[in-house]
Order: sequence, then structure tokens, then C-alpha cells
Amino acid sequence: MWKNVGYYNGVMGPLEEMTVPMGDRALYFGDGIYEATCVANRVPFALDDHLDRMYNSLRLLEIPFTMEREEIRGELQKVIDQAEDSPVHFLYWQISRGVAMRNHPFPGGDVKPTLMIYVKPHTMKPLDKPYHLISMEDIRFKLCNIKTLNLIPSVLANQRAVEQGCDEAVLHRGSRVTECAHSNISILKDGVLQTAPTDELILPGITRKHLLALAKELGIPTLEKPFSMVELMNADEVIVTSSSALCMKAASIDRIPVGGKDPQRLQALQNAYLEKFNRETQPR
Repeated sequence: MWKNVGYYNGVMGPLEEMTVPMGDRALYFGDGIYEATCVANRVPFALDDHLDRMYNSLRLLEIPFTMEREEIRGELQKVIDQAEDSPVHFLYWQISRGVAMRNHPFPGGDVKPTLMIYVKPHTMKPLDKPYHLISMEDIRFKLCNIKTLNLIPSVLANQRAVEQGCDEAVLHRGSRVTECAHSNISILKDGVLQTAPTDELILPGITRKHLLALAKELGIPTLEKPFSMVELMNADEVIVTSSSALCMKAASIDRIPVGGKDPQRLQALQNAYLEKFNRETQPR
């Protein structure tokens, strides 16, 4: 077993010692997709949801990945099982179009997609520790619904947040809020949970999907409709969701306090999500 486990096309070892061929199209074009989730008790959380999104991203990028669902599930589990014990692990995997000489058009049919996986220990953020955000114009392309490897605008946005001592950057196109650098964002207003619709401007987040379902179970009305920066700043609560941190409250945006007006509904959503995570990652 290793603390950090790496995998590339069936070869496994310590992550720090693994290498990737120089012809992998992920290196030159970001020509691939990725997924990530947390693992507890060696059980990956919401894996079926992530696999659904993975296959949809592959379809939209026209990557001819032929590994069936149960086979890739088995490969992911092999890597998880080689990791040293930890209360929680972070599981990441990506699929590129394959290894070929650098050239913009797709390579020939004899070039097969590559599969890379890694697992490492992970510490989940305490749900009672609020996020602090900055806001930035969303300069990404209009394929944000595909979980591709092309993340430079998000990397830059998150770096600006870190430089200002914040946790995330909330992005907007004009006045419309889209999502964060690597999270979805929702609001509670007048007892309604509102989040942006899953069009080409946001990633269809798995945690976002679960949050909407849990809200309905709790009797909280939901609305999938764009909201503005003004509406965000005046929301009763601001909620940031991601697979690595689950359901986080935001306390400030651009150093201006936000939220704090509907703590009971927010706490109910957080408790429900944590209970779901714990229940679905029980040892099998």
C-alpha cells in the first residue's frame, strides 16, 4: 500500500513515481475529461452520479472511450484498495483522447483513450467554518457543462482568491452569477433554494444535484433560475457546493458580509447532506 496511489493505463504505483507519456493529448490540448469524489471506508461517494457525468462529458467531447461502467468501477476500486488507511480519501480520475504526435485534429482510430487515476488522503472542510469569496468576471468559454481539463481561467480565479485570503471566487457574466472557480453556488431567499440552471455556462455539479433533492425532501421549495450579483449579495444565505467540501456557507463576498439570515434552513441542508454522505459510504 502507498499513501498516494497513482495509476496510468493499468500500471499502478506510488503517485510520486508515476509518469505520463509526452504524447498524451492531455499535456498539449487539455484534450480530456475528469471526475473526482471523496471516499470513506474505501467506498467512493455518489460514484454512479460521477460515472453518468463522465460518460456524458466523453460523449460531448467525442472521445471514444469503450471501458464499460463496471470495468472502470473495478479499476477505480483497485486504486482505492492500494491506499494506506485514512478516514477520508480523495479520488481523481481523467480520460484523455490518447497518446499521439502533437496535432490538432483527432488522432486515428488506432489511438486509444488513456485512463489516469490517483488517490490521496483528504481532510474535509468543517461545515461550520464559513467560506469567504471574491467576485470576478467569468471569462471561460461556453462549454462549462463539460468537465474538461481546460481549467486555466478557474486556476487564475482561484489564485486571486487565495491571494486575498479567501476560499473561492464567484464568477459572473455581466450581472448573471454562473458558478465558482471550482464549485457551484446557490442561494436561499425567502425560504426558497435557488441555483442556476444547468445550461452551457455551469458544470452540472453532483453536489448541486444532491442539494436540490435534499431540499425537496426537507420541504424547501427549489428554483433553477439565474440570479444576479445584486440578488447574491442580498440573499438570506449563500451556499457553495463541491464534491470535495460538500455544502459550505459563505460569509462574505469582496469583504462584504453576506447571508446569516436563514441559519436554520442552511443547517438542515448541511445536516442532511452530511448524513447522506455518511450513510452512503458505510462499509459494504
